Amino acid sequence: MGNLPEGPAEECPAGGVALGRASSEHGRVAHTSGGNTSPLSAAGRLALAVLLALPFVASAWTLILTTSFLVEFLGQGRWRPLSVLTREPLVRPLPVFLPASAGARPVPVDLYTRAGLRRAPGLVLVHGVAPEGKDDARLREAAGQLARSGFAVAVPTVEGLTVLRLRPEDADTVGAAVNALHSTGYRRVAVLGISLGAGPALLAASDPTVASRLSAVLALGGYASAVELLRYTLTGAYAFGGVTGRAATVLEPAIAQFARANGELMDAAGRRLVDNRDPALVDQRVRGLPKPTRDLLAALSPGPTVGRLEAPLFLIHGREDPAVPFTESLRLEAAARAAGRPVRTAIVGAVGHVEADLRAGLGDLLRLWATFYAFRRAVEG
Repeated sequence: MGNLPEGPAEECPAGGVALGRASSEHGRVAHTSGGNTSPLSAAGRLALAVLLALPFVASAWTLILTTSFLVEFLGQGRWRPLSVLTREPLVRPLPVFLPASAGARPVPVDLYTRAGLRRAPGLVLVHGVAPEGKDDARLREAAGQLARSGFAVAVPTVEGLTVLRLRPEDADTVGAAVNALHSTGYRRVAVLGISLGAGPALLAASDPTVASRLSAVLALGGYASAVELLRYTLTGAYAFGGVTGRAATVLEPAIAQFARANGELMDAAGRRLVDNRDPALVDQRVRGLPKPTRDLLAALSPGPTVGRLEAPLFLIHGREDPAVPFTESLRLEAAARAAGRPVRTAIVGAVGHVEADLRAGLGDLLRLWATFYAFRRAVEG
């Protein structure tokens, strides 16, 4: 994901030189004064030393929290170092309203925070398909872990994702949550979109009214093209940049759920597309859809919009993802690079779809850690 900071090493030499210089000057002052240094000047030097050390201490703590977060996430309850090191976050409603153009109605959003010496960076966590929205148990656990690791986490309910009926206006919910965090005083806000939630997350992050307020964008198991997502869901086939493959089976329950939730799209042409399992016929069936349906698929595809991102883009995808093929993150990466946007991608075995996979090798774990740590550093600035 681009030339972004990957670790704290560059800060250590600077901190060491600064502290060494302060110590040597302290020695010279003590010598010339004959040891009669006033308590005030001693306190001043101590304060200066503390201030000079703060960047290193903050960076080291970020490193510890990031590592602890990933250990707890990958451990799936087996190991909880983050919970041991940090306090339980507070959860409260965050007042969020859609813009007037979208009806100015309230959006259900929970804000997860924990006490700290400084204001945490804001993060909008966008769930995937979750009938309970922000109240999904796994989502609440993830939000709590992210809050423990040092974020103020806003979790909105995205209506379309509760019933597998995505529409472009779902991005308004994400944008409203970003703007609410910003207006509350969180000047650095990031967005993390999970699975299909990466669609509205990336679309919102590309909106000029939101883009300038973002410090970083992370898509976990996200997609670039609604048509390619349909191709994979219906037929199991995927391809991009010379990478091709086909899943052994398709998720028939997901297909049936999609058809039920999008009944107005299930005309004769729509039904022919949804009933098809031959990847070679998908493009033909899509061309046969009514123009409003084709326009909808285009509007739900974030790939063409990532060039409008102002924040760096981070992409993490499971190599064996059964719901969204990893080639979709490769497609997003290519679109971002073509537009000259900073992007960093990790295709790993450390996650399945969006859940941890303990079969990951050391290389996968290191790539996952480095990418998430770089995201964290970008968020903190």
